[in-house]
Amino acid sequence: MNIQRISAADTLQLRRDVLYPNESLQAVKVDGDDDGLHFGVYEGTQLVTVVSLFLQGPEAQFRKLATHPGCQGRGYGKAILAHLTDFCRAQGVKTLWCNARNTAVSFYEKLGYRTVGDYFTKQGIVFVKMQIPIESKIMPSFEIIPAIDIIDGKCVRLTQGDYNQQKVYNEHPLEVAKEFEALGVKRLHLVDLDGAKKGAVVNWKVLENIAGKTSLVTDFGGGIKTEKDLQIVFESGAALATIGSVAAKEPELFFTWVKQYGPEKIFLGADVKEEKIAVGGWLETTGLSVYDFLASNIAQGVHHIFCTDIAKDGLLQGPSVDLYKKILAQFRGINFVASGGVSNIDDVAVLKEIGCSGVIIGKAIYEGKISMAELKTFL
Repeated sequence: MNIQRISAADTLQLRRDVLYPNESLQAVKVDGDDDGLHFGVYEGTQLVTVVSLFLQGPEAQFRKLATHPGCQGRGYGKAILAHLTDFCRAQGVKTLWCNARNTAVSFYEKLGYRTVGDYFTKQGIVFVKMQIPIESKIMPSFEIIPAIDIIDGKCVRLTQGDYNQQKVYNEHPLEVAKEFEALGVKRLHLVDLDGAKKGAVVNWKVLENIAGKTSLVTDFGGGIKTEKDLQIVFESGAALATIGSVAAKEPELFFTWVKQYGPEKIFLGADVKEEKIAVGGWLETTGLSVYDFLASNIAQGVHHIFCTDIAKDGLLQGPSVDLYKKILAQFRGINFVASGGVSNIDDVAVLKEIGCSGVIIGKAIYEGKISMAELKTFL
């Protein structure tokens, strides 16, 4: 089963065949279709379920939920409604509703929907409004996530992603990780810069060492391009896989991984240069807007996201607060972590204040701009 965004035109055949078999395709179009969001469930290459969603501020209405007659009773309708709920939650929607046929009331009631108002008849069919409140997921407290970037097995930092501007801070990443653990840090962001440049995971032994000898919840990225890379990362002890380039360049493959491993195991990296997505260890800038990139991935259930503004990274001149505010305003409810540019503890406080779920910090720690004592106040 694969749930993905589809076009309004893609919904029409199932809409007609299931809901209005005696009507034309043109007749089953609804007002606002062009402005709606449309989702489909695929089983292999077959489109088996469709639904259309219309956002209305704090509310959202879904319409024309239809499952192929030969595929009913297999959980496709339940799955796509769960997907809509997660999507709406990420958009800050508080109530999801529909006009349900009276024959479907018991189905919706089992999913937690409740009737509102009286039954009514339209085109000879009896309907009733049904709705469900969307509770905000309890987000983790603001997280301090130190970064360890690896080249040749050593802890380094780059400036603005430039491999020619690297500085070695410690030849033993495990020692650094243990220092963070002793402070009370729970998370670690581990980046395989060799892997990012090569296009395949290289420094998996560093991950294995840290995961095996600390209790840190470690996400690992850099060079994850294939299923084999992903397996290596998880087998080496990563709690989450950090993926950016594949999500931008091969979204269908990435969505397959999200489905296979679950969104809780994926940490989506949005590396940005002038609000465009950069890939390949920041060596290539695409024409893809960060907002379009995030929207398409959130629609697939991704909700652990971090964003790095390359122009800020490693310069110790402050984070891209305005960019993060725009993202947080557009995509409410996501677990959004800021990265890049943090220069002092006040920057950390600002990021927490604007609604970030956490911050990845590297150079500011290694250069002594933020002391361990200051970090501890956020732990």
